[in-house]
Amino acid sequence: MSLVEALRAAGCVFAEEEAELLSGAARDDAHLAELLDRRVGGEPLEHVVGWAEFCGLRMEVGEGAFVPRRRTEFLVEEAVALARPGAVVLDLCCGVGALGAAVAARTPGGVELHAADIDPAALAYARRNVAPFGGTVWEGDLYAPLPASLLGRVDVLVVNAPYVPTEEIGLMPSEARDHEPLVSLDGGADGLDIHRRVAAGAPRWLAPGGRLLIETSTRQCPSTAAALAAAGLTTRTVTSEELYATVVIATA
Repeated sequence: MSLVEALRAAGCVFAEEEAELLSGAARDDAHLAELLDRRVGGEPLEHVVGWAEFCGLRMEVGEGAFVPRRRTEFLVEEAVALARPGAVVLDLCCGVGALGAAVAARTPGGVELHAADIDPAALAYARRNVAPFGGTVWEGDLYAPLPASLLGRVDVLVVNAPYVPTEEIGLMPSEARDHEPLVSLDGGADGLDIHRRVAAGAPRWLAPGGRLLIETSTRQCPSTAAALAAAGLTTRTVTSEELYATVVIATA
């Protein structure tokens, strides 16, 4: 059975493209067979090959890390439209640092980039992904690890925090459910526990006129916006039908 046939038999919709990526990542035939076994066994393709394409960049990912989603590219587009050269950009709940790296890459003149997350496994990749843009990585719970020097200085705060309700985790594709950390998926009873905590802490860190952009769902966006408004921020919601993406933008 050929590589493409094996992938197709395993239910991979884009078998030809996946075969090409696996072949490109393999050191030799034995390694290719090992990568194929992992993919057929249900591991995300990005974990198997070691990277994910995001906003035209190759982001390092691997076992136990959340894979950046294509819909989140919409958040990056909106953030870049608001970022000025030299802006202080904070990627909170950064995972592998994809959002911050993409915003930095697309902002003419560059930015002062910071990224923070509670998951040390994800941050091992984030450090490599933000390094080309001079980014600094902080490990800890939300704002807790950030230096006091960032208080009131963040111009653009990008957030892709977990927003799947706990009871709906079981409905997610097995690639996510079985291979990505629960801390990057589970948003609590209504999915918005982390959103409320992000909102409550944001005013201390945002610069005057600073913007917070947070990904949410169409169903949840009124509640996400309400949490941000309750923290004293002015909100608006933007959507992309093409990417099935919803982002709430809040201004200090």
